[in-house]
Amino acid sequence: MPNRLALFSLLVPNYDEALAFFLRIGFECREDTDLGNGKRWVRIAPRGGETEILLARAVGERQRAVIGEQGGGRVWLFLETTDFDTDFSRMQDVGIRFETEPRDEPYGRVAVWTDPWGNRWDLIEFAQVDRVGTVS
Repeated sequence: MPNRLALFSLLVPNYDEALAFFLRIGFECREDTDLGNGKRWVRIAPRGGETEILLARAVGERQRAVIGEQGGGRVWLFLETTDFDTDFSRMQDVGIRFETEPRDEPYGRVAVWTDPWGNRWDLIEFAQVDRVGTVS
């Protein structure tokens, strides 16, 4: 039985633009392999993160039409942090546009931001949960 999500594809209009954006906000490039005919295998992840994103250049009208809409307009990507305030400030300093001010929820501290293509993300520091499921 499979036991982890290794990576997922994120449609982007251009490999280099997308890679530069994610490197600017602190991700690392794990692989950038030319596959020929304009196609590349570009894997990125937050530094030290396990799950990776495969940057997939949209090909054809159908794929281009859903760039930034893979989540149907809702937050569908969650970037976890262990130091919310520092990362929130750092991301603002490099030009990330936050849709919301930071707020505290039962599950953690969170703020919504949007990438250059319109995908909505949460920057989130999860609340600590003890063994019986109580948030502390």
